[in-house]
This record gives sequence, C-alpha cells and structure tokens, in this order.
Amino acid sequence: MKKTVKCLVWDLDNTLWDGTLLESPEVKLKQGIPELLRKLDEKGIINSIASKNNYQDAMEVLKKNNISEYFLYPEIHWNAKSVSIANIQKNLNIGIDTIAFIDDQDFERHEVSSVHTDVYCLDAKEYAELHTYERFNPGVITEDARRRRHLYQEDLRRSQDEKEFQGPKEEFLAGLNIELLITPATEADLTRMEELTIRTNQLSATGKTYKSEELHAYMNCDSHRLMVWELKDKYGSYGKIGLVLLKLLPNRIHIEMILCSCRVMSRGIGTVMLQYLAALACKKNKKLTANYRDTGKNRIMYLAYKFASFKESGIYEDDCMVMEYTMNEQFVPAYIKIIDHVK
Repeated sequence: MKKTVKCLVWDLDNTLWDGTLLESPEVKLKQGIPELLRKLDEKGIINSIASKNNYQDAMEVLKKNNISEYFLYPEIHWNAKSVSIANIQKNLNIGIDTIAFIDDQDFERHEVSSVHTDVYCLDAKEYAELHTYERFNPGVITEDARRRRHLYQEDLRRSQDEKEFQGPKEEFLAGLNIELLITPATEADLTRMEELTIRTNQLSATGKTYKSEELHAYMNCDSHRLMVWELKDKYGSYGKIGLVLLKLLPNRIHIEMILCSCRVMSRGIGTVMLQYLAALACKKNKKLTANYRDTGKNRIMYLAYKFASFKESGIYEDDCMVMEYTMNEQFVPAYIKIIDHVK
C-alpha cells in the first residue's frame, strides 16, 4: 500500500509558474496555484521546493505572489534535485516514501527516481488534479494536521535559536520551559490518535495502526488505559505528540502500543515517556513490560527502550518481542516538567 504524501516538493519554472525565471523576471503563477497550496496545507501536507534557480530571485517571486510562507526548507540552487530532496527529507524528518516531487522535465523526474526509488514523481501537467489523488487525501484531518506547517515553522525557530545559543545544550533546554502534559484519551482525541498511528514510523514500538473505533473501544475498557501526550514550550505547543495503550494485568503493566512524533525526537521524549510509565508501574508495585516489533524503520524506538533500561525478555506475544523494565529508579531530565492528569 502506497503511503499518504506528507510533503510535496515543487519545481518552479514551468511547474509552479509559467516561464523561465532566468529568461524573464515577469513569470506568472499557473492558474489555481494559491488555492491548491491552501488546500494541501489544510490537509497537513507540507510544500517545499527543489529548483535550479537563483535563490533570491525565486524567493522574490514567491513573496510578490504572497505564497512564500507555504514552502518549508526550500532548496533553490544548482545542485541535483535528488540532493535537494534528500536535504528536505532530513530537515522534515519524514520517510522518503511519503515525499512527492512534481516537475515539468522528464530528465529531472528520472534523476530523482533513479536515486530515490520511493519518491512519488509527477508530471507538472497533473498539478491541477493533485488534490483529488488518493495519496493526497489523508483518511483523517485533525487540528494538528491543519497546523502542521506552523508547527514546523516553530520548530525552525527553535533550531535557529539553539544554533545561535552560546552555552551547554542543557542550559538552552532549561530555558525553553518544556512541559509534557499527560492526559487520559478523550472522544476529542480520537481522530488525532488514529492519525498518529498512521503517520508515525520511527518512534512507533510496533508499527501497528488503529482505527478510531478500535481506540474508542479501549477508552471504555476496564483492562486497558489509553493516554495521550502534549508537548509545550515557550515557542508554543507541539500538539498531541504521543500515545500509549496499556494493558493492566494482575502482576504487571504491559505497554501494548507506544509511539511518539518524530518531530520531538531530539528532545528525548520517547525515553521520558517510558520513564514515566516505569514510575507509574513502580507506584502500583507492578512489573513493566512492553511490546516491540521490528518494522525496518523503528530502530530508534528499540534504542529508546534500551536507554530507558528495558531488556529483551526472550518472550514473544502477538508477533512482538516483549521488553522488560529492569531498574528500580526513574530519571526524567530536569528541563522537562511533567503535568500528570492520569489517575
């Protein structure tokens, strides 16, 4: 099954606009482009650029047409477009198979597809129909999805400030006033929770996806607990970024599913979430175990388990390896304040 597109990378000349900028500075946007960008943005699909052009001249056209704000991490230079797409993928921290690339030239599309075989390459002639294509229509559209571009832009400001900060990283993080809000899942969270299970790859312990109906059933099940995480700092909210499904057993608490948005990977939130659950199990005088299934993309989740003092138990349940917590103490970084609303 082909992945839903998370980022559409645009060529500029004769793709986003008619004409070649180097030949004429009076290029005009193709008909319907502002409306198409808005539609994609409202679906949570990020727009970016891979164009062989002069950066300042191209950005001037985008600003003149009031659409520059839609494009994150634009790659406007003379390098190969496969390189540009690799840079965009790295900056957005998404799977290469969730990127689409649109260009009017066969050569450029072939160059990209020869290097990145999983990138969805499209002819510029198709631009007006993109919003109708299945891969450009996520099954669920949440408030977090509608704000996705703004969330990335906030992340960019964080990153820029961190690069400019003179001092230890821990000191910078301490100044962010990071809060991790943990709450029981509610009806209002269902759509976002389903979206998280679909979109999260690297920090998903099992790779399993859940429909909102399944999640709703767990919310009303005495043998399970479903919780969501929201992360905030002085720049704003990252949105609902984490989800965990616990199974309550007589002698242990078992993590059936845990996942965390890749956007907060650098904050170590995955490990913090596990340490919180370890403290919860310790408080109830129970063992803590967890599911892990190698999906080929979630190695970093396995490392999060190891950093949080989990080890392989040698037991398999439901096609998953069972990890077991081995420590009696829990450590949460001092720069993160946990606000716990779970009883």
